[in-house]
Amino acid sequence: MRKLLYLFFSMALVAALTTYAMWAADRPAGHYLSDLRIKLAVNQGTPGDRGNLLGIQPELFPTDYQSSARLHRKLAAYLQQARDQGLLNEKTVVVLPEHVGTWLMISGEKDELYQAPTLAEAMNWLAASNPLLFARAWLRAKGEQRLDDAYLRMKAKAMAKDYQALFGGLAKEFQVTLVAGSIVLPEPSIRDGRLKPGSGALFNSSVVFGRDGVPLGQPQRQMHPIFDQQGVIQAEDKHAIQVVDTPAGRLGILIGSDSWYPGNYRTLDEQGAQLVAVPAQVIGQGAWDKPWRGYKGSSTPGSVSLKPGDLSEGQAWHRLTLTAQPPSSRAIAGVSVFMRGQFWDKPSTGRSFLSSNGQQFADGEARGARLLNVWL
Repeated sequence: MRKLLYLFFSMALVAALTTYAMWAADRPAGHYLSDLRIKLAVNQGTPGDRGNLLGIQPELFPTDYQSSARLHRKLAAYLQQARDQGLLNEKTVVVLPEHVGTWLMISGEKDELYQAPTLAEAMNWLAASNPLLFARAWLRAKGEQRLDDAYLRMKAKAMAKDYQALFGGLAKEFQVTLVAGSIVLPEPSIRDGRLKPGSGALFNSSVVFGRDGVPLGQPQRQMHPIFDQQGVIQAEDKHAIQVVDTPAGRLGILIGSDSWYPGNYRTLDEQGAQLVAVPAQVIGQGAWDKPWRGYKGSSTPGSVSLKPGDLSEGQAWHRLTLTAQPPSSRAIAGVSVFMRGQFWDKPSTGRSFLSSNGQQFADGEARGARLLNVWL
């Protein structure tokens, strides 16, 4: 009798594991409908032969990431509309928002993930649908928030490959220099022209792709992650700012709240930066208009007199992001680009703006995809 029970339970376990494996491997494509329109919200200066700095504020949702092809379709539609309006040329530098590449972690997943009501539930589906990848990532996870670390780490190789193929491909397709927002990867680096993840700590990083689709320089890592991310995202050394040469001039990148530190602009000045790109993100319903929470876990620079609650989040971004505001920066132009849209219960609510010759120009409307352009 005991042997029969053992055999029965063994067969039941095999059947259950087989069914689970078949379920996890099944990736049916869900229905997809997305708004491909984008509005030219800001267009400063006069077209000339020096090129232009173009920020693309996309409106994105989880279903846009169901495949790289879908995301390409949307971003290519934005770029095509920019081309149709005469905003793309061989010296154009295009800037995309923070974490536009990070969400590649949900590419190719089951429809239940995209339809989940909350981010927490969506991440549960991600782990359940990729048991081996998740288990391996859990073992390699670092820090106190191992679960969040594992979610970001588990598909790093595929994410890096998709990120370069997608954004390098767009740069080549439209013959522009492209600042590909940012992506969270373990110790990313460019080796032999390819973006490769390592096995160490996670960094929020941005890669610039040239007109040939090849990365320029090494990934720019974020130096000051906000406190919500500090248990997962590693801070880069403060001296690790780099500047790359583009057809429009020397370009520096400050990711998110890195743009709040005056010392970073002095470092860019020392390297001759003429343009500054700030891929950024603000999350939370109405967060742009709520009181500013300060430097979010980091010490306030001595030259900054603002205190938490003195002004709104949006006003703080305009005050602290010093692109092209002499004497804090000698760059001739800069753009801060935010993502719009909603990822489950986490809406993105930032509003993009640009700077030129000491003046700031912003889009007054809060919703939808936007183009912000400045001629150099």
